[in-house]
Amino acid sequence: MDAIPLGTEYTSQEARAKGATRRQILQDGVEVSRGLYLSSAVAPTLVARCRAWARLIPPDAAFGLETAAALLGAPVTAPEEVQIVLRPRPVLPQRRGLSVHVRQLLTEDVVAKDGLRLASPAQLFLDMAARLPPHELMAVGDHLMRTGELSRTDLTRRLERADRVRGVARARELAPLLDPRARSRPESVIRYWLLASDLPDPEIDVPIVDRWGREVAHADLGYSRWKVALEYEGRQHAEPEQFGRDIERYSLMAADGWLTLRFAGRHLGGPWTVVERTRRALLNRGWQ
Repeated sequence: MDAIPLGTEYTSQEARAKGATRRQILQDGVEVSRGLYLSSAVAPTLVARCRAWARLIPPDAAFGLETAAALLGAPVTAPEEVQIVLRPRPVLPQRRGLSVHVRQLLTEDVVAKDGLRLASPAQLFLDMAARLPPHELMAVGDHLMRTGELSRTDLTRRLERADRVRGVARARELAPLLDPRARSRPESVIRYWLLASDLPDPEIDVPIVDRWGREVAHADLGYSRWKVALEYEGRQHAEPEQFGRDIERYSLMAADGWLTLRFAGRHLGGPWTVVERTRRALLNRGWQ
């Protein structure tokens, strides 16, 4: 196909207009859907597939739901089908590989990101509230705030006009709890479980101060009053350099009287272990 450059994504109609034969199209392209192709030289990433789909979907449509969340780097699994949202119309697009969802969208409910039309982060949070359990929704919302994609003002305005929309009750309940200081999905999940329990609300990014008033460390979550800290440790904590920093940090925390609870992926299957171990630690330190 060197003689006929087709670009990274194209339709069969566009390729034939440039003089390519059906055989040449099949040799060069990877079919995304009927008549829609990605160049075989391009990795079929979600971004690449969405750029291809943008050539066929209605001009007022936007990528939404898990597709938009994944494009924004949120902690979700992108589905095999690309998802779009659009306003009601007599006939909806129907194509293999495309999932279509009708929404009453205003202009402010769609944003442009890297050349693609996406459901706005506020619209996305509302849509995901009907699809995710609350702890995962908090992780998505925290991520969107941490990256600066979602503002509290925009979210409040969107939820104010979301009467009787599926998921709005959950979205309104969680919206005030979102915090851009949360640094990862596991931290957000653990924080939600603690907020939903009968334990005191945890602090985020807790400064650890020595007896001279100097900050010597920070904890992911914790309770300054009782000197109880909670830390999530992912795989990166097993790396020698990070492991050494952790040892130093935990030693400083212990030297100043902090009790540190350390959690890992095995503890994220449900809230019981996190909540009950935190309860025991707080009771040990004089809570109640």
